[in-house]
Amino acid sequence: MAEKFSAGETPEILFWVGCAGSFDQRAQRITKSFAMILDKAGIKFAILGKEEMCNGDPARRAGNEFLFQMMAYQNIQIMNGYGIKRIVTACPHCFNILKNEYPALGGNYEVIHHATFLQQLIDEGKIRLKEGGSFKGKKITYHDSCYLGRANNIYEAPRKVLEALDAELIEMKRCRSKGLCCGAGGAQMFKEEEKGNTRINFERTGEAISTGANVIAAACPFCNTMLTDGVKNAEKETDVKVMDIAELVAASLSD
Repeated sequence: MAEKFSAGETPEILFWVGCAGSFDQRAQRITKSFAMILDKAGIKFAILGKEEMCNGDPARRAGNEFLFQMMAYQNIQIMNGYGIKRIVTACPHCFNILKNEYPALGGNYEVIHHATFLQQLIDEGKIRLKEGGSFKGKKITYHDSCYLGRANNIYEAPRKVLEALDAELIEMKRCRSKGLCCGAGGAQMFKEEEKGNTRINFERTGEAISTGANVIAAACPFCNTMLTDGVKNAEKETDVKVMDIAELVAASLSD
């Protein structure tokens, strides 16, 4: 963003990468896939790079309001300084906090989750998917992220993206507003688990595997990690792949 700004360019969107998309090796592949799609669609975008701090969601959810406000104010100052208007992110946690909790601190932006953005690109014909692409005839089940579904009522966009792949979409019994959490939200990702009968992510992955799907689609890097661990625990790595919707679209783009 700094380079574009100094060159007098205004990108259409700021791609908010997030901590997972920046530092987690698995989530970096989601970031690359989404950036590739944006390039292919001819979207002018920029990232904050080293100027992007964590949005503060885990700190606020874990109860450290002071740390959250420090992080949020720094991000808002930087984005307002650049005159940012539209933000797209592949993380529902980033999406939720930037959209719903930053305005109270002076950060007012149009924030779009990548599921919605991908659906728009497909609907507008800006990206074309291969006829009979890599996933034709494959069975895909979609896991609703809590922060995308229940928190922001986004259920249709990711499903429409998956339907465009020509795959068979199979729903789990607990889906949409009744979907089961992957176990990572609310800063649970970063704390020791409390002992119980089973881990939430094992329970949820079991539901996904029982649909007979070849692919578990997610739209959140946290969910991706938790479901991947669940697939490993069930020893189903050769039969079931956990993929972000951006990776599925990137693998299906027509030349």
